[in-house]
Amino acid sequence: MDKTIKNLAIGLVVLMILAPLGLLAVGETFGEWGNEELKDKLGYVPQGLEQLGSLWSAPMPDYAFPGGDESMGMLSIAYILSAVIGVIVCGGLLYFVGKHIAKS
Repeated sequence: MDKTIKNLAIGLVVLMILAPLGLLAVGETFGEWGNEELKDKLGYVPQGLEQLGSLWSAPMPDYAFPGGDESMGMLSIAYILSAVIGVIVCGGLLYFVGKHIAKS
């Protein structure tokens, strides 16, 4: 493996492990607002967003296991699992799109 790619992979793994640090943050997460939060902030919900709001529901809402306990340990594991899934999905998409572009 190329040294640059190895260093980037190590950095990505470190960031995935550090993802639960977000649990220590005070306040709300920027940009992760639902319709209710937007209504509180803006006074209204944009029509397009209101129509599309029920189109997708997160597999792990609030980065927690469904029906799981809310202990710091379980939430940390859920955060790390979310990071790993996100890296696999994004990396896989980039890999296959890159292969497709390279063929063309």
